[in-house]
Amino acid sequence: MSATQSAEYLLINNNNTRTKFALASRESLLDHRSLLSREVSCESVKALLEGWAYKQVILASVVPDHVQALVDAQEGRTLVQVSHRISLGVEVDFPDPSRIGADRLANAAAIAARRPGHPVVVVDFGTAVTFDIIDARPAYIGGVIAPGLDAMRHYLHERTALLPEIEIARPASAIGKSTVHAMQSGAYHGYRGLVLEILARINEELGTTAKTIATGGYAALIADGLPAIESVEPQLTMQGLLLIAQLNFSS
Repeated sequence: MSATQSAEYLLINNNNTRTKFALASRESLLDHRSLLSREVSCESVKALLEGWAYKQVILASVVPDHVQALVDAQEGRTLVQVSHRISLGVEVDFPDPSRIGADRLANAAAIAARRPGHPVVVVDFGTAVTFDIIDARPAYIGGVIAPGLDAMRHYLHERTALLPEIEIARPASAIGKSTVHAMQSGAYHGYRGLVLEILARINEELGTTAKTIATGGYAALIADGLPAIESVEPQLTMQGLLLIAQLNFSS
């Protein structure tokens, strides 16, 4: 490993597919590492983080079985786990806030800090495709959850005799000229249509056209050229975790 890199915070985004780590100063993200979530253990996390020195930890997890290993790997450092019970910088106006994923709360925190007074929809292309709405107050008011692209492609392969497991890519045309081409067309155009229809229904209920930000692994691919998407921000969740760290740790 290279020489020790020191900073104030370690930010952890533990989701169902990958677990991502960011080293951060009080003001910005400095470095990133990740591993497959199925590989999470106290030992694997400590090995991955070798060469990083930090004081305080923010943990956003949607995999309860991983939490203890992630906590143990911190060897007693001060750690705050993201939930509606901590300072987020955004109101949570939701019947059962304990059911909101920590990554979704982090996205809401990032948006609330940057766009107060403007309703925003965050579309996160993760294991699930989630739509989260932050209104003008700003307050998190709810969302939509749809199956993710990876879940779809794995399911089609596992539940059929002849359909292969495909790589998600933009097809050359909508009309497929092979099984793989046809499946890629269904995934690509189908999810773009899903995004547009759900956004239309959300905006109809809001009575206004919200700004829409995309993040997550497939955001750049699916959002490319969609006028409904204002921008793609790959680090939105980590930026939200940094804001949460600033709110919950004394300087």
